[in-house]
Amino acid sequence: MLAEGCALPPAGAACINAAVGDAVLEVEGLTTAFPTEVGDVAVVDGVDLRVARGEVLALVGESGCGKSMTALSILRLVPKPGRITAGRIVLNGRDLRAMAVPDLRRVRGREAAMIFQEPGTALNPVLTVGAQVVEAIRLHERVSRRVARARTVGLFEEVGIPDPGTRVDAYPHQLSGGMKQRVMIAMALSAHPALLIADEPTTALDVTIQAQILELLRRLQRERGMAILLISHDFGIVNAIADRVAVMYAGQLVEVGTRHDLLAAARHPYTVGLLRAMPGRAGRGTRLAEIPGMVPPPEARPVGCRFVTRCPLAFAPCDTIDPGWTRIAGEQAARCHAVEQGTA
Repeated sequence: MLAEGCALPPAGAACINAAVGDAVLEVEGLTTAFPTEVGDVAVVDGVDLRVARGEVLALVGESGCGKSMTALSILRLVPKPGRITAGRIVLNGRDLRAMAVPDLRRVRGREAAMIFQEPGTALNPVLTVGAQVVEAIRLHERVSRRVARARTVGLFEEVGIPDPGTRVDAYPHQLSGGMKQRVMIAMALSAHPALLIADEPTTALDVTIQAQILELLRRLQRERGMAILLISHDFGIVNAIADRVAVMYAGQLVEVGTRHDLLAAARHPYTVGLLRAMPGRAGRGTRLAEIPGMVPPPEARPVGCRFVTRCPLAFAPCDTIDPGWTRIAGEQAARCHAVEQGTA
């Protein structure tokens, strides 16, 4: 049940994106499945997202919720035997699902680029970091190696790598984790993409370096006017950089809204649980709150609400009926029977 003025099209909860104008990315009804012994199982199930030019949208949830697979699906990088089974992925007005593979390769990096979780594994250990960025530049532009190298030095300087003229000749093992992540950011920005997908960009970095990387991403986003889809499990990171937030659980979005609205007045029990589990929310000497249980595997999800087995507010309809979206206020909406009934 939706509040007046918020109707759902066949693809899903477009109302949750109604305030987003001039979209770089529009995802509607995205479903990605993997074969199992019981048949195809959707790990990403009917996801709707829109990212506007110049905004940061954070996709948040625990490990196993489908966040990274959503990001890979957007760029059609789903590992086999997985496949996208439904939905539209429109980037700058073009449907990526309808695009031939050679055309898609030209889009990746040039129009949409991705920073992967582990820079240490994403970089080739037998090539210098500069050579890898040069290769990325020449993949999309017809320039000489000399010109591409000069561009690489400039990118290294832009992302805050000290002594960039020397560091271009370093191998990945000669750089710290933070420096390797800056190389990955430079590579992602090399073709001036309109959309940057950052999948857990501060994983395995210490707190000080995390803050530097987040500030770097925010600065580059503002200077270049690009959109960022940030994948994270950490609301502290979300609070530092995001404009809007989409919370994901067991392959579905369950709550969306502006960063301010969700941090100030989250309504879905899962979002509330994630926020309570933040280290800064507990008083000194107080045990951190936790969400009991675990994210169910795709083949064993409940029939109704997927959070029902872990939810403190579950009641009669929750274990048999999949909840629809309920508008809360402004851009905030939640997929929850308790929110619909006004008890959450």
